[in-house]
Amino acid sequence: MALAGATFLSGCSAMPDSGPTESNVLHSEKHNQFNYRILPIDTKIVSILSQEHPPLISDIDTSGNIPATNDRIGAGDTLAITIFELGSGLFSSASGALSGGAAGASGGATSAPGPSTGVTNVNLPNTQVEEDGTILVPYVGRLRAAGLTPQILANAIQEHLRGKSQNPQVMVRIATDIGNTVIVSGEVKRPGRELLTTAQERLSDLIAIGGGATYPPEDTHVELLRANRSGGTDLATLQSHPEQDIRAKPGDRIHVIYQPRTYTLFGAGQHVTETPFKSPDLTLAEALARAGGPADQRADPNAVFLFRFEDVPAARTMGLTTPQLGTGVPVVYKLDMMDPNSYFLAQRIPMKNKDVLFIANAKVNRFYKFNQLVSTIIQPFMTAAWFAK
Repeated sequence: MALAGATFLSGCSAMPDSGPTESNVLHSEKHNQFNYRILPIDTKIVSILSQEHPPLISDIDTSGNIPATNDRIGAGDTLAITIFELGSGLFSSASGALSGGAAGASGGATSAPGPSTGVTNVNLPNTQVEEDGTILVPYVGRLRAAGLTPQILANAIQEHLRGKSQNPQVMVRIATDIGNTVIVSGEVKRPGRELLTTAQERLSDLIAIGGGATYPPEDTHVELLRANRSGGTDLATLQSHPEQDIRAKPGDRIHVIYQPRTYTLFGAGQHVTETPFKSPDLTLAEALARAGGPADQRADPNAVFLFRFEDVPAARTMGLTTPQLGTGVPVVYKLDMMDPNSYFLAQRIPMKNKDVLFIANAKVNRFYKFNQLVSTIIQPFMTAAWFAK
């Protein structure tokens, strides 16, 4: 009997397994190269994790609620400047005003119906704003244009012409707008340069103007580069959280990336699988359900573990001193599914991209497998003996 018992125990220990038991995982906390901690999920942990948000793209918007100025002149813009003069002026003469038909055809001075003195308008050659933000206007000199609205620049030119021309009036129009544009690239149907208007377009507006994202919103990552700062989130977050859908600013670069979010289930679950989120938000309870949950025959429902690289602020709030590894702090959360309270807690824990769920094996799992193996071996002999009888 002693020999049979020893053979039975050694047979059980030699049986293959799909992962460690609860005690194996808990024992690993004492000796592991990452110095991670295993934290039981309770109300304190849930309160911290439930307050976490998706990456806040709004953090790079330092202007707050101040609307962007999308009507300003910028370096590289091409300006159309028209100067109106009364009578004989700098850019035209009274005689030229009376022969406005021919002059207008050649792009020079044109006359408008009016008094005998005549009113002429001259379209200056299109002027490009230099890299230093200035333009050169005849009889005026070099003026700063970048950062001004067309009306403010027109008033400045008009003031400089006063005293040199008879009652000058100036109109400025942005013929080619480069300064008030953003670049939309990546997984959109029509990538390219988009013009901002006084309608104050938001990030999702510009993606829509570019033909929309190629992939579903929850699998589409939007990266914004503004000046020397960058931030990003998924398109579904922009659509469901308006406060994150910030207004675009001239010079922004919006890069749309296909980046599906997934989590992986290992251990004694129904299936070992990588599962996509397929929704903007996913809780721990939903993740377990989508993966099929623990397998009745071999799982230990007392021991469901969530392996994660936690955000540094949340980890420090929980009192973890574990060194940061890459962009996060390695930590393991333990959920006891035999406790009814855990089902409420699991509904408030948001899943993150690349999370790993592990369902521990029951301690009797090897015995169950060994018993099946023995039954498989003995059954043919028992059947043969029955027939022989």
